[in-house]
Amino acid sequence: MCFGYDGEGALRRSLEEKGASRRTLFRGAAAGVAGAAVLGSGLVAPAEAHGGRGHGHRPRKRTVEHDRISIQLYTLRAALGGSPGFDAVLTRLAQYGYEKVEMAGYYGKTAVQMRDFLRGIGIKASSSHDGISADAAALRTKLENAVTLGQKYVVVPYLNSTSLSDWQTWADQMNAEAAVAKRYGLRYGYHNHAHEFTIDLGGGLTPWEVLTSRLDKRLVHLEVDLYWAYTGGVNTGAADPNGFAIDVVRQAPQTVRQFHVKDRDGATGDMCDLGTGVLDFPRIFRSHEVEEYIVENDTPDVTPLTTAAVGHLYLDHVEY
Repeated sequence: MCFGYDGEGALRRSLEEKGASRRTLFRGAAAGVAGAAVLGSGLVAPAEAHGGRGHGHRPRKRTVEHDRISIQLYTLRAALGGSPGFDAVLTRLAQYGYEKVEMAGYYGKTAVQMRDFLRGIGIKASSSHDGISADAAALRTKLENAVTLGQKYVVVPYLNSTSLSDWQTWADQMNAEAAVAKRYGLRYGYHNHAHEFTIDLGGGLTPWEVLTSRLDKRLVHLEVDLYWAYTGGVNTGAADPNGFAIDVVRQAPQTVRQFHVKDRDGATGDMCDLGTGVLDFPRIFRSHEVEEYIVENDTPDVTPLTTAAVGHLYLDHVEY
């Protein structure tokens, strides 16, 4: 899930309509990704893994700039709402080196209170997950809060329907909201799951095709969730799911400005902490650089704070 939305359930339902089994949903996607758990860790460069090339010549590698690393707070929801609590958890994030977070609610604070607290610990809310607004007043409140917090982005986290007209309407609504957001100095984005690639709206048309053809590329950007893009590749039969995720990024008319950096266990298909799964992040990062690399794991492997620490450490050291 992302911020309370059941992406796994949406994917399962879309596959069930096609007669796919649960086994298909969670298969490990071994084809084309042998050794990906090692390559995806960033600890071994692809050339080194195959014995090197260029007679020992090693091209200079890039790294993720520190101030582009963020984390989606939904990852930490179990800790934020319980013990040790929001303030203590966010303070710990600052100690881990995080300078940015992506909001997933306000946890009882007003936008002003949240801004002041985050300033006090050296963290900025640069982005947020917010659904399409019910009306003009709700949109105004959403955007005013984002400006108060000093955000650069507002992102729609989830949509799901088997109706073509729903997706068309939502795209038009997002275009309209994005035009207003621009006047507030905000960038407006959409965050994918996997069902956008697997739902058949008729004649093989998918929601992803509707969105990318209808969203105004001048106004709406994409926040590509790499786990879900990879999973979309698995469940559409792609021989190379990492390549499928790269194509999702490269082929979209819209600009991909943000990544949700989330890994996938090769055996179970579940989410896992960064660098421990089959996503080849160095390969993906080489194909496209973004403005924010946002750590996320909806189901932390050990504890939410451990996931946060591992995620920051991984992105701080991965080379591509």
